[in-house]
Amino acid sequence: MGYKDLEIYQLAFEIAVDIYKLSMQLPYPDKFETGGQIRRASQSIQDTIVEGYGRKRYKADFVKYLVYSHASCLESISQSDFLHAIHPQKGWDDISKRLEALSIKVYNFLKYVETNWKT
Repeated sequence: MGYKDLEIYQLAFEIAVDIYKLSMQLPYPDKFETGGQIRRASQSIQDTIVEGYGRKRYKADFVKYLVYSHASCLESISQSDFLHAIHPQKGWDDISKRLEALSIKVYNFLKYVETNWKT
C-alpha cells in the first residue's frame, strides 16, 4: 500500500485539481491573488499527506505532517468561503463543502494514526 491508496490523498488530489481549474477562471486580480493562495493551500493538503506518509516510520513525524495537512485544508476552506462570497455563481460553495468533508477525514485519520499507528 502506498500514499496513493489513501482516500484522503485521492480526495485532496481531486479537489486540488478542481480548485486549480476553477481558480484559473477567476477575473483579474483574483486569479493571481486569492486564486494563487487557494491553489497553494489546496496543493499543500495533498503534498503534506505525501510527505508525512514518506516519514510514516516515525509516528511523530507522520502526525506532524497530518496536522499540517489539516491546517492547509482549513486555510483552503477559508479561501473558498471568501471566493464564494465575492463570486457566488462560480462553484466555490461546492468546493467549500468538499473541503469540509475532507477536513473531517484528515482529522479522523490523524486521530487514527495517533492512537493506532505502530512504528
